Amino acid sequence: MAANDDYILEALKDTLLLTDDVIQFAKEEAGKTKGRSTVDVLLEQGIVTSEDVARAVASTAAMDFVNLDDVQVPVEVTSLIKPEAARRYRVVPIAKSDVGGIVVAVDNPLNFDTLDSIQTILKTDVEFVCTTPASMSTALMKYYGTVEDAVATMENLVGNIIIGDTSVNVEGAEGEKGDAPIIRLVTMMLIEAYNMRASDIHIEPLEKRLRIRFRVDGILLEMQNPPKKLQAAIVSRLKIMTGTMSIAEKRLPQDGRIQVKLGKKQLDLRVSTIPTTHGESVVMRILDKTSLSLGLPQLGFLSDDQEIFERLITLPDGILLVTGPTGSGKTTTLYACLNYINRPDKKLITVEDPVEYQMTGINQVQVNADVGMTFPAALRSMLRQAPNVIMIGEIRDAETANIAINASLTGHLVFSTLHTNDAPSAVARLVDIGVQPFLVSSAVRAMMAQRLVRKVCASCKRPYDMSDGEMRALGIDPSQIIDAAVVRGIGCEKCKQLGYKGRAGIFEIFCVDDEVRHMINHRCTTVELRKRAREMGMRTLREDGIRKVLSGMTTADEVITATMSDAD
Repeated sequence: MAANDDYILEALKDTLLLTDDVIQFAKEEAGKTKGRSTVDVLLEQGIVTSEDVARAVASTAAMDFVNLDDVQVPVEVTSLIKPEAARRYRVVPIAKSDVGGIVVAVDNPLNFDTLDSIQTILKTDVEFVCTTPASMSTALMKYYGTVEDAVATMENLVGNIIIGDTSVNVEGAEGEKGDAPIIRLVTMMLIEAYNMRASDIHIEPLEKRLRIRFRVDGILLEMQNPPKKLQAAIVSRLKIMTGTMSIAEKRLPQDGRIQVKLGKKQLDLRVSTIPTTHGESVVMRILDKTSLSLGLPQLGFLSDDQEIFERLITLPDGILLVTGPTGSGKTTTLYACLNYINRPDKKLITVEDPVEYQMTGINQVQVNADVGMTFPAALRSMLRQAPNVIMIGEIRDAETANIAINASLTGHLVFSTLHTNDAPSAVARLVDIGVQPFLVSSAVRAMMAQRLVRKVCASCKRPYDMSDGEMRALGIDPSQIIDAAVVRGIGCEKCKQLGYKGRAGIFEIFCVDDEVRHMINHRCTTVELRKRAREMGMRTLREDGIRKVLSGMTTADEVITATMSDAD
């Protein structure tokens, strides 16, 4: 820093961090050792930090300051500059700018040769931002370093990634000593996925590269990808960690589980592999047990719907069906129901395929068709266990449905799921698979359809004026938004610049009354049942979504994407 000492000192003075007396002291100290700069002394003495210096220089150079440790750069952006050029000039491209250019981080904004060279390399408009040398070194290793560099960098970040002083312990075989870098790389990938709140990790072999993607709040985000040559080693390591999958078998799909321990936190990962053209594709679903403790408000219920739902899940008998496509949060909702009613005076049994979460105080049965433990077989045996509440992971066939209905008619409360698009369609689905309408009308107490929408990040949400197009798409009258709290996230470090953090449900609750039972017995169509439900006051998924847009929970884009417009 010696060459630019005077400039930096003036910059620090301008930002009111230094006085003339302090600067004079630092100069005298620097003069005692050859090659030691005044700024070096200030840093060594703790008078200023490297971030103070970078912020001051950035201010005078009319640049923004960025801490690269808090930025996750997509691979399509880092690939804009070759590794050798990035290391030579000490630069990292971090984003595409709003005007179509590139945002590039530098740690020495006073090196005008570097700035000119990067402009020439990228051949587009470049917006430079400033960071600290340490942050730049970390980012260069993370995005452009060797495998060993990347592993070392991720290990250095573990202290920042994990809250407190928890340690990492991945249960499973540790492999040979020569595999240590791969073991650490896989471990760090799992840690990073957990701390980004990912629900899935996708490891996908492409023709010339290995792609790693995390699903965060339902959206797939591409991560920094390891070299293609490590593909086989990474997949083998994951198979070894399950303890049940064969590393020799690469022609057939396989399934397994991994347990990851982060201090006192225990995660279960459900692992699935399938052979593809360019190698085995691996998907790991992260099952975080903290979601079991969710209360009904955390699921996304507003007060009136929560009151209805609490009444339904405390009924003495009958069937409550939760419907929706795969990934709509049905299982999480059912687990939250069980958690809500799990008391010592009730016996709860579940039959699942697979058992995703192990819950204290609940008897959980794993389906295993290979030994004859099917859903119907498990249900028949469960009824002899005298349970109060039964949860069936999914009603897939007539035999399972009939046993569940008979259980409800003999005094049991039954929770289950169906794959239908809305709540009234559940009746037609049950009849289609072979259940008699009079049994459906007698047993089913309510049907609830749900979808998941991303929640606006609480840290960066700002008031937002909805466009005319958004209001027309949702059918919102301008008078509805006068007193509404419509917001949108602008993006921040906590939400990884996405503007969203976490997900919540939107719901459509259809309660069965005497009139509806009469209609089911007479095989009325889904359209007629839906019309009756609306007359009873049922809000559609779209209408519940609109309420949550107006309350500031989510955005119009999310609701439009997740729901269909109402036909009536």
